[in-house]
Order: sequence, then structure tokens, then C-alpha cells
Amino acid sequence: MSALSGEELDLLEAIEHAPILDRTLDWAAINSGTGNLDGLAAMADRLAHAFAALPGEVRLVDPAPVEKVDSKGQLHEVGHGRHLVLSVRPEADHRVILTGHMDTVYAREHPFQSCTWLDADTLNGPGTADMKGGLSLMLAGLLAFEQGTPMMGYDVLINSDEETGSLSSAALIAQLAQGKLAALTYEPGLPDGAMARARPGSGNYAAVVTGLSAHAGRNPQDGRNAVLAASDLALRLAAGIRDGLTINPARIEGGAPNNTVPDLAILHFNLRPRSPELAEVARALVEAAVAEVSAVHDLHIHLHGHVSRPPKPITPKTEALFGLVSKAATDLGQPMRWQDTGGVCDGNNIAACGVPVLDTMGALGGSIHSPQEFMIASSLDARARLTALVLHRLDRGALHA
Repeated sequence: MSALSGEELDLLEAIEHAPILDRTLDWAAINSGTGNLDGLAAMADRLAHAFAALPGEVRLVDPAPVEKVDSKGQLHEVGHGRHLVLSVRPEADHRVILTGHMDTVYAREHPFQSCTWLDADTLNGPGTADMKGGLSLMLAGLLAFEQGTPMMGYDVLINSDEETGSLSSAALIAQLAQGKLAALTYEPGLPDGAMARARPGSGNYAAVVTGLSAHAGRNPQDGRNAVLAASDLALRLAAGIRDGLTINPARIEGGAPNNTVPDLAILHFNLRPRSPELAEVARALVEAAVAEVSAVHDLHIHLHGHVSRPPKPITPKTEALFGLVSKAATDLGQPMRWQDTGGVCDGNNIAACGVPVLDTMGALGGSIHSPQEFMIASSLDARARLTALVLHRLDRGALHA
């Protein structure tokens, strides 16, 4: 670490492994699946207490209303937890945003609820990598950064609904991202330290198909089969898959007894365009498929959903931010590489605001969204040092000089 200045060495000296790990274990013991509102409330309180150690104001923000199509084709409101926001030095000329999420994919009833050490450095546990370890090391990095004489301001946003698309926090993300110099998001890095580069966009849809019921034996010709139409729509959408655009028909709900022509079906599907141009191609493709199936089957289809995560291309500003982070990592003895990924996150939303974002600043790990999820414990303090050093160099004008 000879490339580090004396000031930087002093800044990093305060970061210790044990407190970061202890917080991670404590937070991972709280089930905070996106739908577990009690668990999210407990997690938000725990986070608010921990982040109150930083200067500035901590507040919990109510989620925006979100509606979802149910199995009967009706819209109903879905509850979400509150989002944590910390604002430090809001009057500063240069400010950044750091983001993470408190929710996990493991529901209250999921059997994966506790942590197990696989070896001396590998922790298997729910949300350890994605991303309670990331939240803990983010806090450690900020605390170290504040030990210096910082001038730069920042906002911290920890939302409660990232795993289901951040629909109740999207407006808050956009509001806080405006005018920021840069953004750091604490999704997990890969076990080898690789960070995510470009990401596609993502949209989740529900096509409610309303047909006409009839007796399957006496007069089936008078019916309009909603399940058949939903299946036709799924096949037409899948036929639109091309380089840079994936479409995944995921589930058909509805139907009727075997002796009845079904008059209701709901097709749920996801699409991921790699670029804004392909997002427009996807929009036109979906509209055309819906119109064609409606006409061929003589029934009605109502489409819910949109591309809620815009594609995240790489801009010169993003390249400059990665160069800064990569240099800091190398100076810390943590060389890294950058690669495109098919996943999406809040970094997509931030990038859409014109802010350069590096969205895999969290703990290293893998097998996320499964009971095999693991975190590399030694990455906690290593990535906390990276956070503190990157913030320090941003504060010293590395991007705005």
C-alpha cells in the first residue's frame, strides 16, 4: 500500500474487521424479506440506530403506493416497508449518494434463516452478501471517512423493496440522485472481486386476458379461451427474443374447470433490453403481440407494467469513476476487473438520472437468492477501506478537479 499517502493511511487505520462482522451477523439474523413488514420495521430501526453515529439527519420515509395484479386479474395495493435516508452536509458544493437495500428474497416462512460458517472465511447466511454485509461495511467506510476533515456531502438511501424492483422507492431514488457527483451502490461483488459494468434494463408485466366462458362440450365454439390466448401471447413474445433482448414468459394464472372454456388468464413476463433502443423495440413488440392475439382470439387483453429499471450503459463519466475506484483498489492491494452482467439493481435507476454509478461496492460473495448464499468475511474490512479511500479521493477532487 505504498501508493497511499500518510493522510490516507491514518484514515484507514480506524477500520476494524470485528465490528463490521458483528453487525453483519446481527442484521442477518433479522428476516427482512420484502413482504415481511414486521421484519423490515425491525431492520429499519436497527439501521437507523447504527447510521445515527454519522453526522446529519436520519429519517424513515414512507413508501410510495404500489399496485399489483392478483390471481383474479384485479389490482390491489401491496404494502412495503419504510426507506431509510441519511443526509450529511446538504449545503456542500459537491455531494455523492450511497445506496443499499435492507430487504432480502427470503420470506418470513423460508427455511433459510440462520448463518453457518463453511470455513474460516466463508459465511453461509441469508442476506449476508446481498446485502447486509454491504450495509455494514458501507457504514464502516463512512465512519472512517468522517475521521478526516471532509468537505463533501452525501446522502445514504437504504430502501426496503429493491428485490422486487424498487417500485415504492423509485421516485425517492431519482430525487436523491439529482445533481450528485457520483454514486456508490452496495450490491455484492463476485468472489474474485469483479465488479458489474453495463447492465440491461428490466420490466415486469402482467397481461390480463379476458375471454368468454362456455360449456366445453355443448357449445365450446361460443367461448373465447383465455388460457389459449395467454399461451399464444407467451409464444409470440418468446419469438421476439434477439441479441440484446431477453423475454421470459414466467407464469400463467387463471383457468377454469375442465368442462368450462376459461374466461380469465394472467400471463406474467419479464423483459430485459440491453440498450434504450432495444427498450423501444421491446415496447413495440409487446404492443403488437397484444393487439394481434386480441384480434385472433376475439377477446380483450389489458397490459400492466413497464420497464422500471432503465438500461445502464457505460458513459465516459462512468469510466472515470471506475478508473478512480480501480486505482484505489489497486493501491489497497485489491486489484479488480469489470464485466457486463445480466442482472439489474438500483444502479440502473441512478444511471438514468445521468449520475455515474459503481454498483457492486459491497461484500464479495456468491450463490445469492438461494440457501447456498455465501459471503467472504475478509472482504468486509477490505471493502470498507475501499469505500473510505474512494470517498476521500472524491472529496479531494478526483472527479471534479
